[in-house]
Amino acid sequence: MAGIYIHVPYCRKLCHYCDFHRSLYTGDAVAFLNAVAREIDLREDYLDNETIDTIYFGGGTPSVLKINELNFITEKIQQKFNVTDSAEITLEANPDDLDASYIYGLKHNTVINRLSIGIQSFNDAELKLMNRRHNAPQARQSVREAKKAGFTNISIDLIYGIPGMTAEGWTKNLSQAMDLGITHISAYHLTFEPGTVFYEYLNEGKLIAPSEEQSLSQYEKLINMTQKNKFIHYEISNFAREGYLSRHNANYWKQKKYMGLGPSAHSYNIVSRQWNVADNKKYIDSINKGITCARKEILNKKTRFNDYLLTSLRTMWGIDMEYISGAFGPEYSDYLEAGIIKFLSAATMIRNKSILTLTDKGKFISDYIISELILA
Repeated sequence: MAGIYIHVPYCRKLCHYCDFHRSLYTGDAVAFLNAVAREIDLREDYLDNETIDTIYFGGGTPSVLKINELNFITEKIQQKFNVTDSAEITLEANPDDLDASYIYGLKHNTVINRLSIGIQSFNDAELKLMNRRHNAPQARQSVREAKKAGFTNISIDLIYGIPGMTAEGWTKNLSQAMDLGITHISAYHLTFEPGTVFYEYLNEGKLIAPSEEQSLSQYEKLINMTQKNKFIHYEISNFAREGYLSRHNANYWKQKKYMGLGPSAHSYNIVSRQWNVADNKKYIDSINKGITCARKEILNKKTRFNDYLLTSLRTMWGIDMEYISGAFGPEYSDYLEAGIIKFLSAATMIRNKSILTLTDKGKFISDYIISELILA
């Protein structure tokens, strides 16, 4: 099974924290859609005829696309690939796009069966600080409208570690999420990425980042509340009710093949990975000439080993030492055996037979643990 990702690079407003490729200019949207269709033609052999089990519209803000535009892409994919009848087909959406009419069209006139709603916060002050274009009532209403239309697979994004966020405020955000009866939560700690407005504000002293103690406390609250509400903590930042794990994202972490379409989209086919140019005009012009404007990296054994650690250790499935020994050889398994000793002793990692996973304590410092284990 393989997946297809479509990067929709358009936004109606730029969030202060976001460093993904996106654009306010939508005048080339039709040309973009035609280019994606053409890219599908150019790369139809990329996944070696594997069956497609997931399709994911990400961005950017894919909900800026109209119903017929979404159908244009999904129908093209269905023409060129064998898509399973039970495929998970996700649309990332902004709350203020999800009015009753649009939601109805998604549910009854497209093959979209999963929504990932970028709520980020139920606090109006936090939404304004992040330059989000919706407010808290719209956030709540978008979920209600989705459920009313018949969507049962609904994920929301939340952000913690926001400057000024209190323990009480974060608890209230999580409580409102639970009260809405959603089936999946992706919760990310705010990061100050170079090139973003927040990064500039931080350097200018206009924002103060939360302390490590505050961040840890908020993460612990996230884990405790999701666990209490019977969510499975299946990846560091992702929580789902039974039967509602994101199949698309899980396939990334399990190193399944995927093809990324659109500007800046990444692709992986086991032996190599590649990424399209992060420029709408260059992407469209190149595709129109029959050329995929992408950089490519052939993966050697060390890179594949590091990729396995990077993806697997973030999940509840963890690292399989027997797999490492068989796939990479004893020099890699011996190296890892030596490297994990201090993390097992510190109770940031646990071992169950051949499987290594992070503890809740370890999940908070996962970036550090992974950086210590990967081969330079």
